[in-house]
Amino acid sequence: MAKATRKQALGRGLSALLQETPNINSASDKNADKVVGNIIEIDLELIDVNPYQPRTYFDEEALRELASSIRELGVIQPITVRKLEGNKFQLVSGERRFRASKLIGNPTIPAYIRLANDQEMLEMALVENIQRKNLDPIEVALSYQRLIDEIQLTQEELSTRVGKKRSTVTNYLRLLKLDPILQTGMRDGFISMGHGRAMINVDNTEDQLAIYEKVLREKLSVRQTEDLVKSLKTGAIAKPKKKIVIPPFVRESKKEISEFFGHKIDISVASNGKGKISIPFHSEEDFKRIKNLLK
Repeated sequence: MAKATRKQALGRGLSALLQETPNINSASDKNADKVVGNIIEIDLELIDVNPYQPRTYFDEEALRELASSIRELGVIQPITVRKLEGNKFQLVSGERRFRASKLIGNPTIPAYIRLANDQEMLEMALVENIQRKNLDPIEVALSYQRLIDEIQLTQEELSTRVGKKRSTVTNYLRLLKLDPILQTGMRDGFISMGHGRAMINVDNTEDQLAIYEKVLREKLSVRQTEDLVKSLKTGAIAKPKKKIVIPPFVRESKKEISEFFGHKIDISVASNGKGKISIPFHSEEDFKRIKNLLK
């Protein structure tokens, strides 16, 4: 009961404050200091989701678990919103907490209010996305690339913003040079970032895919994959020969010829259409028998 009373009181205080200052666009606006930079209970209906949110999938089961936790303990970490025109707000971060609160029918949610333009919104959403622990390497790389392309950051500036070494940022970005099939394999957890980094050094796409298939088939470790790439570059690995399709006239006649000689014969055909027939024999008498058949 005490918690509900506190929320309602905060809600009324915010409504009154917003009526006094309907358009807070800068820190110098009237009463901005009472709203911006403070944590206030806000009606969920006044909050719009972040259109710059790079995360599009929300695990329903995990969301229900969070909703159950919020029902018992409340929202421990406030969401972050930015002030829009009038009495509206827009999510900067905390969409899972926002969705979970709506799921259990909470009318309000504690929120930290800040000012941010569209570019800052995108940057904050991307940086928060990168800092999540359950991102796969390709998701991280794509977020880095968006920061470079859309915020116009250099790799040096990007490393500072996300708190990572420049070499780390570079290693992630290089993953985007891999064939899309390999990128998908990394996203689905079939191979690790270490496997991907080893295969980046293979220029030919067909070679990349051949190594990828071998890694999956033989369950190679990262070290084994690195050794495989080195072997390929030094020419120690022979590239697989192209499969020759046996012409129908050969395939249809093979059984008939085998029955004639009483042995299973072997027929090989080259890419130019030329070929040879191999007839096995098991003894001198068998050889003479086959010889007589050929006369």
